[in-house]
Amino acid sequence: MNSNYKVCHTIADVKSVISSENNSFDVRIESDLPESTTTEKCILGIDEAGRGPVLGPMVYGTSYCSVDNQAILKTLGCADSKVLSEQARDDIFDGITKQSEILGWAVHIISPTTISNCSFRRQKCSLNEISHNAAIGLIQRVLDRGVNICEVFVDTVGPPEKYQEKLLSIFPQLKITVSKKADSLFPIVSAASICAKVTRDAALKNWKFIERPGEDIDSNWGSGYPNDPVTKEYLKKNIDPVFGFPSIVRFSWSTAELVLKNNAAQVDWSDEEEDEDKKSVPITSFFGQNSKQVQQKTPFFDDRGLIVTTKF
Repeated sequence: MNSNYKVCHTIADVKSVISSENNSFDVRIESDLPESTTTEKCILGIDEAGRGPVLGPMVYGTSYCSVDNQAILKTLGCADSKVLSEQARDDIFDGITKQSEILGWAVHIISPTTISNCSFRRQKCSLNEISHNAAIGLIQRVLDRGVNICEVFVDTVGPPEKYQEKLLSIFPQLKITVSKKADSLFPIVSAASICAKVTRDAALKNWKFIERPGEDIDSNWGSGYPNDPVTKEYLKKNIDPVFGFPSIVRFSWSTAELVLKNNAAQVDWSDEEEDEDKKSVPITSFFGQNSKQVQQKTPFFDDRGLIVTTKF
């Protein structure tokens, strides 16, 4: 069982955990386990917040309860988080946390650093794959805790049919529905959407700029979306010509890459491959009878102040 989840009971707890963590790493938070969910048949919803912005984390959320207790979701006012005001989302999340005996939830905060690293590594991991892995991880975490899940509802990423087939291949024992706009169709997904959105908002408001600890940092970044002029201006104003952006920025987004290209210092990598018309020299030829001849032909030694020797 994954043990790196931190238990929170209120919004204040969530904010406290977020503000105490290094934003360069992922953070996982969950509620206490409602006892009823281990014995009664349960439904579970999955949704995310912050998929598109160039700033801040992407947060995946899940909410679950027994089939018999799902009426509480409508009573709390669970709806698509995008159509609710910030205050309404906070109030609903507060209501979810107060129903801890029957409602459970968890969130996975995926840092901008993780997103960028996945895009830049040799074997790239797409944002869709990151999203799928987060959803799978949340479902598995709830199962590992002993929750009696019988049905899962997921807001799609990519073609819903393929995503649903993928999830069913991993969790064949579950009934899984993947659909577009699931957060407006299924209250349990709406609850997950609210958990994710409230957590992402809290992460942005409590962001720790580890690059400049103790300093007052400009937080006028607008919506954080790539087409927002305020966000674009924020990127231009907060770029270091050598080290790039602070960790709140997703370096791999094309908007950020363009700002880097136009404003960052140009680097000449001396170890780049030699021109194709130059013949490569086997390393063994640096030793033995012909080593002095190789030294004369190869600037490698001169550039680094090295001399050839046959003594070891």
